[in-house]
Amino acid sequence: MGNVTEAEYCYWLSRTGFIGAVKARQLLEYAGSFEAIYNMKKQELKHLPFLRESDVTGMEAVHLDLDLRRREYAQMKKDGIRFLMPGDPEYPKQLKNIYDMPMWLFVKGKLPDSERPAAALIGARSCTDYGRQEAEYLGKELALLGIQIISGLARGVDGAGQDGAVRCGGAAYAVLGSGIDVCYPRTNLKLYKAIQEKGGILSEYGPGESPLAWHFPCRNRIISGLSDAVIVVEARKKSGSLITADLALEQGKEVFALPGRRTDPLSAGCNGLIRQGAAIVTAPDDILEFFRIKCKNLRKDKKNAENILAKTEKMVYSCLDSQPKHLEEIMQISGLSLAECMDVLLGLERKGYILQPLNQYYTRKLE
Repeated sequence: MGNVTEAEYCYWLSRTGFIGAVKARQLLEYAGSFEAIYNMKKQELKHLPFLRESDVTGMEAVHLDLDLRRREYAQMKKDGIRFLMPGDPEYPKQLKNIYDMPMWLFVKGKLPDSERPAAALIGARSCTDYGRQEAEYLGKELALLGIQIISGLARGVDGAGQDGAVRCGGAAYAVLGSGIDVCYPRTNLKLYKAIQEKGGILSEYGPGESPLAWHFPCRNRIISGLSDAVIVVEARKKSGSLITADLALEQGKEVFALPGRRTDPLSAGCNGLIRQGAAIVTAPDDILEFFRIKCKNLRKDKKNAENILAKTEKMVYSCLDSQPKHLEEIMQISGLSLAECMDVLLGLERKGYILQPLNQYYTRKLE
C-alpha cells in the first residue's frame, strides 16, 4: 500500500476507542507527530503522567491494527468521507480556539462557512408540539437570512430546527454522537440526507461507531464551538442542552433561551438560563439584533414567501387559523373538491406553512 501517511497514523489513533481529544493532543505535543505516537514503545508510554495503565496496555494491543485501519481509510475516502486534522487548511478555525479541540474530524458534505454567522438551535428530545413548531420556525427564519443552523440531529428540537432550515433551502450542519455514516435516530434519515445536500455532517467518530451515551456530551462542545450563538428552545432542569449552553458561555458565545410557563418541566431549563443572564428570545428579531442583521430583511423574506404561493394555496391557507379545522370544513369554505383540497393541503404541509395535529385536521403554523 506504499508509505504510511500522517493522516493514516492519525486515523489509526482515532479508532482506538480510548484516546480522546485531550490525550491525543498531549501525545502529539510530546511526540511531535502521529507517526511518532505510533512508534512509541511501551516503556516510554508508561512514563507519561496523563496516560493510565489501561491506556498503555490498549496502545500496545492496537499496534497491529495499522494495516486494517489503512484499508478502512482508503475505503472511507472512496465513500466520500473526508478526514481532517487540525493542521489541514479545511479544518474549522473556530474549533482551534477551544481547550479540548477535536484532533480529528470526519466530514460528509460541506463545513460551516467561518465568514458567515452560525447559530446552534438545540433543546429537548421529548419536546412539546409548541417547542417543535418554534424550533422549526426559528430555523427557517434564520436560515432565510443566511444564518447557518447547527445542532445534533437529535429527536425533537434539534431535528425540527434543522428541518426548518433545509426546507427553505438554508444551510444546516449536524454534529453526530455516532459514526459519521450512522444516522441516529434512524427516524431522521431523510433529514440526515437533506443536510448533506444543503450543508454537512460532522463527527469525531469514524464509520460504524455506535451512538454511545458518553459520545453526546463530548460532541456538544463542537456544536457550541462552531456557533456564534446558542439558542435553547425547550430543556428540563438537567439537560444535555444546558451542558451545551455552559460550554458556549465558557467559549465566550452568546446564549439565548425561549421562555416558558413556570409550571412546565420542559421550560424549567430555559427559565433557569434566563435567570442566570441568558438573552430572551421571543422572535427571530431578537437573534438578528445580535447578528446585526436588519429586521426589515426578515419581513421582506416573509412577504416574498407568501407571494410564491399559488392562487388555490392562498385560498386554502386563508381558510385556516390557529384552531384546527377538519378537512370537510375546509372544503366547504374553499369550494374545492376532496381531491383538489387534499392536494393543496399536502403541498402546504410539505412547504411548512401548515400542520396536521390530528388526522384530517389542519392548522396554520405559528408565525
